[in-house]
Amino acid sequence: MSTFSLSEASLKKGREILVELYGEETGNSTYERLLRVIKEALTEKGKIPRFDSGKREESYKFDQTDAFLVTYGDQFLDNKNQLFENLRRFAEEYLTGLFSGVHLLPFYPYSSDDGFSVTDYYQVRSDLGDWEDVRQLSYHFKVMCDAVINHISAESAWFQGYLKGEPGYDQFFIEVGKDIDLSAVIRPRALPLLTSFSSVAGEKLLWTTFSTDQIDLNYANPRVLLKIIELLLFYGEQGVKLIRLDAVGYLWKEIGTTCLHLRQTHRIIQLFRSVLDLVYPEISLITETNVPHEENISYFGDGYNEAQMVYQFSLPPLVLITFYQENAATLTRWVGALEQPPGRCTFLNFLASHDGIGLLPVKGILTEKEINMLVEKTQAYGGSISYRYNVTGGKSPYELNISYFDALSGREEPESIRIEKFICAHSILLSLVGVPAIYIHSLFGSENDDEGVEETGRPRSINRRKFFFQQFLAELDNPYSRTRMVYERLATLLKIRRNHPAFHPLGRQDVLVLKDEIFSLIRTSPEENEQIICFHNVSSRQQALQVDFSSTKMDPAQEYQDLLTGRIFSPNAQGLVHLQLLPYEILWLLRMPTKLRS
Repeated sequence: MSTFSLSEASLKKGREILVELYGEETGNSTYERLLRVIKEALTEKGKIPRFDSGKREESYKFDQTDAFLVTYGDQFLDNKNQLFENLRRFAEEYLTGLFSGVHLLPFYPYSSDDGFSVTDYYQVRSDLGDWEDVRQLSYHFKVMCDAVINHISAESAWFQGYLKGEPGYDQFFIEVGKDIDLSAVIRPRALPLLTSFSSVAGEKLLWTTFSTDQIDLNYANPRVLLKIIELLLFYGEQGVKLIRLDAVGYLWKEIGTTCLHLRQTHRIIQLFRSVLDLVYPEISLITETNVPHEENISYFGDGYNEAQMVYQFSLPPLVLITFYQENAATLTRWVGALEQPPGRCTFLNFLASHDGIGLLPVKGILTEKEINMLVEKTQAYGGSISYRYNVTGGKSPYELNISYFDALSGREEPESIRIEKFICAHSILLSLVGVPAIYIHSLFGSENDDEGVEETGRPRSINRRKFFFQQFLAELDNPYSRTRMVYERLATLLKIRRNHPAFHPLGRQDVLVLKDEIFSLIRTSPEENEQIICFHNVSSRQQALQVDFSSTKMDPAQEYQDLLTGRIFSPNAQGLVHLQLLPYEILWLLRMPTKLRS
């Protein structure tokens, strides 16, 4: 077994963070315990660490070949209890060459919220398989897992141990007095913030941000923090390459504050990053904070010390309003104002997820009238609205609960038009700077699961339908099914994207302002040796365009080929290209290396 010593300089930042969080004495003693955790993890890996005192420059982890499929582990049902095997078979046959990674939504034993109320962080649900199945998937794809660490199930051993007064679980959860003023706390849901529980020590009023079955962990207790660090290292041991920090903005609570995005929360994420960079430098952190854009991107830190990726939460509602209004002006302004993420960071771009479509991220971007339009269209198209409590009192819309396919258009529209609109929306997603993530129901154009909502009574079930595996494969093999048509169209875009460095996350994007009905941008590779210009007609009408390449960053002396159809477009002597885009048509024009015409 390898032996080594950890120098004081190796985790100086960690000591500083722990002292800041817990004070000099407790911080230093916690630091010594943290060193033991790190030593044990490194010893298990057979590694001897090398340290330096400066900032370590890491290689960039993502490129244009990266795209993630988001799915539940039990997405493909049958009469057996090894559902990960179905997912692995599906992934190897239908995702290879399209996606580099798979985000496995919580696959741990749970008591509610479709997996987000975890009873045991260290176990895989028995109906899915075991950790070997996760490792098998990781041999072919980068596996992203959820760290649901803001809260834990009321049925968990941790919480039951707390209620029974078992040694080691005291102060694991946040006890609040009855008369404490919590009016400043930002609430994500229109539910009680505190829940009463009976324990051996009497009645306890505990913090439950998301539900009465999801008990918030107390990070003011350093033993909780160390437990979670051990958990993250365990995930690394199982072959996980990306860790999604679920609802991480709510991690630290301090009475009298909003209890959202507190400095202590950022410092804890920085500690996670430091430990993982040392033990599992191949792991990336992704923060999930469904909040306005400026708050969201604060989790990039300085570009090196917090998350490598943050969710681009503003994108889903912005794309929806773009198609509702048949006007890309707001989306164009927003994308044009985006700054390149700092350091070695990037966005995780998405349109749909297992959750609803958040409205907080477009606060200050969309008007009240436009947000009301999103609400009204969602209800008209068969969805529902979730609400949250306001600090000033009352409730306001928090998220749209609807499948993205139904959200874009009503079912009275022709199927062919609905598919064109859906593919155009995803072309926007795939053309933007960042790494794309596609929810499994978007990969097949799934409609609202009304039966699921009726069965569970939960609005979010509308977008969480499970497939019966053999029946689903038959549908996917039918060339006339929407399932097959949407899959093939998205597969074509994904294949093209991964072959062109112009779509590299570190590449440049320059928005073109052409006309309101067109969203267009130029993507340039980091080495500036490839350019692609993307056009999207977001309207139901044909659009004529005259693009002056001489006034853009595109070369008017070159010819351009549409990567989707192979058509060639040539600027005239004045540098103008005349285009006719059908309703919801997209063009990805690649600058050709040499002139094709004589």
